[in-house]
Amino acid sequence: MISDEEMTQAHERWMNDPTTTDVLTFDMGTTDRRLDVDIVVCLDEAKRQADARGHEPERELLLYVVHAVLHCLGHDDHDDEAAARMHRLEDATLKAIGVGATYASGRREAMA
Repeated sequence: MISDEEMTQAHERWMNDPTTTDVLTFDMGTTDRRLDVDIVVCLDEAKRQADARGHEPERELLLYVVHAVLHCLGHDDHDDEAAARMHRLEDATLKAIGVGATYASGRREAMA
């Protein structure tokens, strides 16, 4: 876990984007059917998003880790349809492990 400042530096270095973000994923490949992944999550962003969604930062951080693993499994979120599909998978995964929907639960339009 890193701060906004550290995430901004990492995001600029690796993605040429000088802003903070929630999670960066570095897929190092697979060996023997195992993922080899480096994941960097931003605690400051998790706190902001958790507050907006009405849950604890730890739950938001878990969402980021699931999101990162889904990227490494080949999922993408670069257009609206793909992002919606990925968010459904995130919430399905979090429900399956007993945490419950996290992304959709905090979307204001989903609660209306």
